[in-house]
Amino acid sequence: MQALYYMDMRDGDPVEMLERYCRCFPVSKNAVAFFNKLVEGVLAEKGKIDGIIEGYSSNWKISRMPCVDRNIMRIAVFELIHCEDIPSKVSINEAIDVGKKFGTDDSGAFINGILDSIRNAIEKEALPVVGVALEKTL
Repeated sequence: MQALYYMDMRDGDPVEMLERYCRCFPVSKNAVAFFNKLVEGVLAEKGKIDGIIEGYSSNWKISRMPCVDRNIMRIAVFELIHCEDIPSKVSINEAIDVGKKFGTDDSGAFINGILDSIRNAIEKEALPVVGVALEKTL
């Protein structure tokens, strides 16, 4: 989340920014593969993921959401769609916990509401987001 937050708050080449972030905040050897999968996956599908988040939030544009909240949700949505080895409830609960720790007093409930709606749509195989076609991978 911190790497995506950093990249979201600054303009620049994502590859260079990610390299800079990793030089300043090295990722443990045990987590580097998963870290790269999440960050690179979110960056590659950011437009689709943002469309999903906006589609399931009430009157909130992604640009109006707190930076912490939107990046937490980006990671969780990526996990819900592409990480079948992670139970959806685990992804959502982790997102809520991180939101409570790093976000505002309202972040946990805000994140939970949007992600639970997305989870329900995925489980019903009904993800009606305009202009977004997702395919499950992995």
